[in-house]
Amino acid sequence: MVRLSAQIHANGADLAATSSASPVTRNEWRVVPTLLPFLWEYKGRVAIALSFLVAAKLANVGVPLLMKGIVDDLTPTQQILAVPFALLVAYGFLRFANTLFAELRDMVFVRVAQRAVRRVALNVFRHLHSLSLRFHLNRQTGGMTRDIERGTRGISTLLTYMLFSIIPVVLEFLLVAAVLFARFDWRFVAVTFAAVIAYIIFTISITEWRTAIRRRANELDSRANTRAIDSLLNYETVKYFNNEEFEAKRYDANLVSYEAAAVKTESSLGILNIGQSAIIAIAATTLMVLAAQGVAAKHLTLGDLVLVNALLIQLYIPLNFLGMAYREIKQSLIDMDRMFRLLEENREIQDKPGARPLPGGSATVRFDNVNFSYEPERQILFGVSFDIPAGHKVAVVGHSGSGKSTLARLLYRFYDVDGGAIRVNGADIRDLQQGSLRAAIGIVPQDTVLFNDTIYYNIHYGRTDAAYDEVLEAARAAHIHDFIVSLPDGYESPVGERGLKLSGGEKQRVAIARAILKNPRILIFDEATSALDSKSEKAIQEELERIARGHTTLVIAHRLSTVMDADQILVMDHGRIIERGTHRELLDRAGTYAQMWALQQEEDEKKAKGT
Repeated sequence: MVRLSAQIHANGADLAATSSASPVTRNEWRVVPTLLPFLWEYKGRVAIALSFLVAAKLANVGVPLLMKGIVDDLTPTQQILAVPFALLVAYGFLRFANTLFAELRDMVFVRVAQRAVRRVALNVFRHLHSLSLRFHLNRQTGGMTRDIERGTRGISTLLTYMLFSIIPVVLEFLLVAAVLFARFDWRFVAVTFAAVIAYIIFTISITEWRTAIRRRANELDSRANTRAIDSLLNYETVKYFNNEEFEAKRYDANLVSYEAAAVKTESSLGILNIGQSAIIAIAATTLMVLAAQGVAAKHLTLGDLVLVNALLIQLYIPLNFLGMAYREIKQSLIDMDRMFRLLEENREIQDKPGARPLPGGSATVRFDNVNFSYEPERQILFGVSFDIPAGHKVAVVGHSGSGKSTLARLLYRFYDVDGGAIRVNGADIRDLQQGSLRAAIGIVPQDTVLFNDTIYYNIHYGRTDAAYDEVLEAARAAHIHDFIVSLPDGYESPVGERGLKLSGGEKQRVAIARAILKNPRILIFDEATSALDSKSEKAIQEELERIARGHTTLVIAHRLSTVMDADQILVMDHGRIIERGTHRELLDRAGTYAQMWALQQEEDEKKAKGT
């Protein structure tokens, strides 16, 4: 995905972090227990990594002690005896050991972090597929994908910083404090403790203030990204209405707000860094004054002065890193919070405990006094009842908005009915396993959206264990094989984003081939030939009639000529069945169906004369 939002780097922190639904403070730390199982799964690796960490810190603190010995041995009273080669060699070894153990630690731990990223990302992906169609119709794809991308990246950052930043800082501080206490008086330890406490309090306070600013920047960043993705997905519509500049201005309006928030975030970072440096500078100056006084009074040696300075440098680096680590951890928690809130999205449609699979054999379908509404204030279906016996074909016709396509969504159990029941083989589909129910149903939808992959992939998707020859046979049955082999890349031809490289009719025939390959017990044709020309429609209609034989079939159609052979035709209007019967019975009744038939015949005659 093309990154269109601006990014600002602050001490290695990417400000284009995940969005928050609102700037209200949340308890982001609640996501930490979710990651503990991943650490426990690799407890051996974690233990080894921590061992390398301790070894690295011991080597790091040992360096100043050796420096003191080297300086003292090189004073005029000592250097005439011998050059301290052993100490110099030990100094070099400890320098190397510090880097060696740190790198070994990272090498051991990387699998733990990456496995956690993989597992959490997979859980989110599966959960999103388990959510209802209602959720996916309301989602904002651009913002949601950024939430997932940043959240998974934040997992690795959080694990790494918590284990290898917080723990090392605490360990190094304790080691430095121990050395100061053992070799110097209490004043050195007191100044060090006071500086660390002041540093931590100041860092946390300012970082919490910056978090609110950060949340605002995150929200604006995702809003800008959502606008950009939506505009690019509707590229043709933008071109149709010559609205490129209009879209650019809308996108820039979001970027302007993000720019202001990001500048404020960067400025607040400067305040944080200045305050941290001031605390460290005051503490370092105080300790160096105490050490210099000790040297002047002959209580301390030059080596002691070097030791204090080196310890301060080594304490300053992890303390400065602690500030960054805390900011990074807070950032990661914010990044992960939005992603984990996706996992909290309620699964509107779930299998009941003890849900059973759909029994084998032919299938009967019954809509029993079904009432349904997408929104409480707008009811779509009113007391709809009909039967589709095994192996029979029932067609549903009616004007747009009459509720025809809703029947297919309910049969697939994308939604649960508000009243009544839908039964397959006598069982309420709410008592069946969703997987087994949907495995028994094949659909050719009115609006076919294909994966951005090859034609072969999109047909093979109907049954992923199908052999190559079966895919070709399905394509032949859908009358698209000849077209496919005429392409330069044949079945390996890419279809483009959402299948935009194919015409509407070609996409429809791919969908038909996919349904044929699935070979389900229940077939749904939802305006399956709506995108075809008259010649192709006739050929495909004959093929659909052939594959529908022996299947329980629900046909949703606008063109009445495609449903003349149905065992029963239902006429819907405003969510109610107002007529039912065979084609001949409905014509004889001279009602709504007969009027629709006469109107379509008249339109067909006009088209024929026009050609």
